[in-house]
Amino acid sequence: MAMTGPLAPWAPGMAEWLTRLGYTPRLVERHLQLAGGLSKFLHRRGLTASDLSQELIEQFAAARRAKNRSRRPTARSLSWLVDYLSDIGVATAPAALPVRSEQQVLIERYRDYLTVERGLVPDTAANYVPVVTLFLAAHPVRELHELSAADVSEFMTSQCRQVSTRGAERLATGLRSFLGFALVEGLISVSLVGAVPSVARWSGATLPRGLTSTQVAALLSSCDRRRPLGRRDYAILLLLVRLGLRAAEVSALRLDDIDWRTGEIVVRGKGRTEERLPLPPDVGAAIAAYLRRGRPRRPEREVFLRACAPLRGLTPDGVSEVARAASERAGLGSFGSHRLRHTAGTQLLQAGASLPEVAEVLRHHTIATTAIYAKVDHLALRDLATPWPGGAR
Repeated sequence: MAMTGPLAPWAPGMAEWLTRLGYTPRLVERHLQLAGGLSKFLHRRGLTASDLSQELIEQFAAARRAKNRSRRPTARSLSWLVDYLSDIGVATAPAALPVRSEQQVLIERYRDYLTVERGLVPDTAANYVPVVTLFLAAHPVRELHELSAADVSEFMTSQCRQVSTRGAERLATGLRSFLGFALVEGLISVSLVGAVPSVARWSGATLPRGLTSTQVAALLSSCDRRRPLGRRDYAILLLLVRLGLRAAEVSALRLDDIDWRTGEIVVRGKGRTEERLPLPPDVGAAIAAYLRRGRPRRPEREVFLRACAPLRGLTPDGVSEVARAASERAGLGSFGSHRLRHTAGTQLLQAGASLPEVAEVLRHHTIATTAIYAKVDHLALRDLATPWPGGAR
């Protein structure tokens, strides 16, 4: 059915845009039908394409949901249309922004402080926001000038009862960071960072949970390499388990980062560091197989792309989900990508690598971080055990 209304002149361009994003013909048709409904919605109100705003899209989606309960579109279903009309200069009216509270404004300023002043990447900065949101719910912005050390300690005490040791550490780190920001901004008059108690946790008290060689084989075998998705997931899993890359590092890997002649890759790690690592032949072969017979022919420079439209670079969460899905297929439980990083560290040590060598591959900043892997080498540790008095060793 031909589109009518103020959006009709751009219908062919919409179809081309959606096709470039990787949508199948069937999904292109479905999205155009939704856009056609929006076009009629605008026409009934005497509006043009340039009047399109987020508020109007929300109203249209709400009307469709009320009329047809079997199909419940959301404003996000039409985000591609806003991008397209903005790209061609049609939707020039700025989307209506909701009124932000004092808390939201402060959190945005804090986020900017983390990324600009502290130099944190956006994903890392986002990890601090939930802590600040929780703290400001108990201590509103306008009351921060009255904040005391007792208030900070009381907040930590009440929250730590509800989280794990690891969660308490994240809570303390985030709160110290925010209190430092609050002092810089003049929201508090004295430093309260010292009021945040340290979390009792023995360094190295836990063991890294790696996989056995049999489990690794089962994990890799769960990928159907006859299909493009299987070839992609197989290459990702090999990068995780052979080189110990983090999910964000796999996500950030670009086509230009692979030097096929020297057999090396550039890894963008924590703190915006860039390091070159050797590319093992089996890992390189897996990536090449995906690039030749799996990766869609797209202009994006990220190596690994989403399997479904819109075809964009895979996110760190997407990489971790690849590991999780493979672990469940292989019957190994459910775990993310970091378990495979631990596997790489333990396998390197068991193969005879020294701790400094393991630290270099895993790109640890200090050897103390790597020392935890020494505890999994039970044969080496056995020689350190002293005989029990009066008994067999």
